[in-house]
Amino acid sequence: MPYTLVSFHAHPDDEALLTAGTMARAAAAGHRVVLVVATAGEAGLAAGETGNLGDTRLAELAESAEALGCARVECLGYADSGLAVASGGEKAFSRVDAEETAQRLAALLKEENADVLTVYDPAGGYGHPDHVRVHHVGTRAAEIAGTPVVLEATVDRTLLLRALRLIRRLPGIPADFDPRKFEHAYSAPEAITHRVDVRDFIDHKRASMAAHASQASADTRTLAVLLRLPRPIYRWALGREWFVEHGRTPRRPLLDDVFASLSP
Repeated sequence: MPYTLVSFHAHPDDEALLTAGTMARAAAAGHRVVLVVATAGEAGLAAGETGNLGDTRLAELAESAEALGCARVECLGYADSGLAVASGGEKAFSRVDAEETAQRLAALLKEENADVLTVYDPAGGYGHPDHVRVHHVGTRAAEIAGTPVVLEATVDRTLLLRALRLIRRLPGIPADFDPRKFEHAYSAPEAITHRVDVRDFIDHKRASMAAHASQASADTRTLAVLLRLPRPIYRWALGREWFVEHGRTPRRPLLDDVFASLSP
């Protein structure tokens, strides 16, 4: 039975890092995949290097979505808050009324008859204010729309740190690439409910990352570091994606299907 997966993110390129493999796997299986971003990411790392960064990043988002097989892409059009909430003013996504934003997203969920919505964990992964707001807005929107499954896209913190320490030793990785900044990021392994195997869709995930060229133009940026990994190491490090399902008690073995709770 085909389902509809809506993946809600803060900025273009967030989908590439956390949910790209899952989205590509769902699309390949015949499910409808919808990608929604709150902002155009105009306060991103390439600000000042591109004439109109927001337009550039939305074009990159469209290229990423095509690589993943998305049926629809939407930008809610809020201003990018920036990492320190210094950008966007009162129209910044992290500052606008959360209920009004949730109602807008809920309308899209109802229109799509969404079965599954992905958001972020309560800390927004690594604490970006727009990522934190995605959690709150997305959770509330699912409640309004009656979307049955809400999944927090996250990373197993223990495995992440292990992988980053290995990656740091590889030739060509910048000397100031520091895994320690992720010591309190994302989720503890005991909280995770899903470990989705996306190794068969690694090429799709890598194409999604590569589409966001404006965010991979400096050696120290996450996308740049990941894209220079040899394919076997990339597949090992990024071949699984992690989720925490609202209302589900974590059990072992972890689920490998984001639609598992919908199955008879």
